[in-house]
Amino acid sequence: MGLFFSRNIANYIISSFSVSEKTRGKLSQMQFGNMVSLVSRTGRHLQRYDKGCREVVGCIPYRYRNSKQCSSVEELEVLVISSQKGQAMMFPKGGWEIDESMEEAASRETLEEAGVVGKVECKLGTWRYKSNSQGKVHVGYIIPLLVKEQLDFWPEKNIRKRRWITVAEAKQVCKHGWMIEALDVLVRRQTSTHLQQVEEKVDTICT
Repeated sequence: MGLFFSRNIANYIISSFSVSEKTRGKLSQMQFGNMVSLVSRTGRHLQRYDKGCREVVGCIPYRYRNSKQCSSVEELEVLVISSQKGQAMMFPKGGWEIDESMEEAASRETLEEAGVVGKVECKLGTWRYKSNSQGKVHVGYIIPLLVKEQLDFWPEKNIRKRRWITVAEAKQVCKHGWMIEALDVLVRRQTSTHLQQVEEKVDTICT
């Protein structure tokens, strides 16, 4: 879903510029994505609410240092970003809007804020938390995203920093408790997947 959403964005970029058909044929969609700084969505006129609580979708972008999709959890790295108004670190998040699925919202927010695209996976859970800035209760959903590509240019490149760090480091720097809880769920899920793969390999060798 994440890559599909990114390709739709790239198509929109291509159609929005006066580029000849011959030139378009020489440039891939991802090349356009790397060359053009997209614009983040603004405003809340499409914002979803659940019983008066704003619905927010967060995403944990992750990868393995040895580039294998399912590797030891010790090799797991996650991508954190800085807040707009300070140096506090967190995972990408933003409002879930009525014209998109939860998976599309996760892909969009991750592209806008962190400049990465990849494979969106199953939701880690739902949390209710109080906004530090507004003091209002929000409903937060967290989805993991296995990163496939990191872009050079993205909408919030000039207002955020991004860092690949270990799970232990993320627990130290992330400012939101509900995001840390979601990270724990991701680690448990990946640990279970890794153990299952090890068992399958052992079974294959024994047979």
